[in-house]
Amino acid sequence: MLAMTPGVGGKTVTRVLARNDLLGRTPEEFLRLSPAALKEEYKLGAKPAGTIGGLGKRLAESTKELEARLDKLGVTLVTAADVHYPAVVEEMDADPPGVLFLYGNNRLLEARTFCVLSSRNSPPAALDQIEKLAEEGVLQGETVVSGHDTPEYQRSALVPLRWGAPRILCLDRGLFAALGGELKEEPFRAARLWRYEFDPKTDLVVSPFQPDARFAGNYNRLRDRLIACLSRRLDFIEITPDGNMEKNARMALKAGRPVRVSDRSVNYRALRELGAEVIPA
Repeated sequence: MLAMTPGVGGKTVTRVLARNDLLGRTPEEFLRLSPAALKEEYKLGAKPAGTIGGLGKRLAESTKELEARLDKLGVTLVTAADVHYPAVVEEMDADPPGVLFLYGNNRLLEARTFCVLSSRNSPPAALDQIEKLAEEGVLQGETVVSGHDTPEYQRSALVPLRWGAPRILCLDRGLFAALGGELKEEPFRAARLWRYEFDPKTDLVVSPFQPDARFAGNYNRLRDRLIACLSRRLDFIEITPDGNMEKNARMALKAGRPVRVSDRSVNYRALRELGAEVIPA
């Protein structure tokens, strides 16, 4: 319930659970606290404190109902406080998503993963390079991490389908919003030309958003960050200076991940100075 409360991240979930454990406070006792007490004792922001303090019991009940529904569909829910939370995310993100919904082949979280990222509105030549680099990685036995709803992501997400290889798809919305109520739909039209239904035995879908959530606000930035964190190797093609992709590249380099950047990006020299390898266009 904590992890699915807007404004509560991974660090906050861990902090709340640790304090409850220290005080011997049960979940029921925690949910009876006032918003003022939640802000003072647990350092919660005003919005999540108000939500939990006013609707905590109802939220807990709806969370149980959701968990039962997801369990029937084979969806795994992990929070930042769980031992099964992907270490590859925590190693790179200082404040990882509080909750992740995982559907499909969870073993891919331990695979040799990579991504090919590019800022929005990349030109055709950049899209071709995305596809080329994605194919190189797949043929080397690596697992591509991608999204589903931009041309840049779709070009890499289609490559594994052509070769019968697995992939990890990260969403900027909930599982049901992307895959349908029964989690059987391929999330974008071009993919359906290769496969009629989504195959959870082969692929994995990851979302940090509640299953029914539609796209909103900065969800795309959270998705991009999660894709970067799930990738043990990162390629960048077109990077808008000071944009979201550049931030992800810098975060990956700081974490010691192998990063390559195409010389199509005007800022590739700055990233090269930080340790990135340059990819000739």
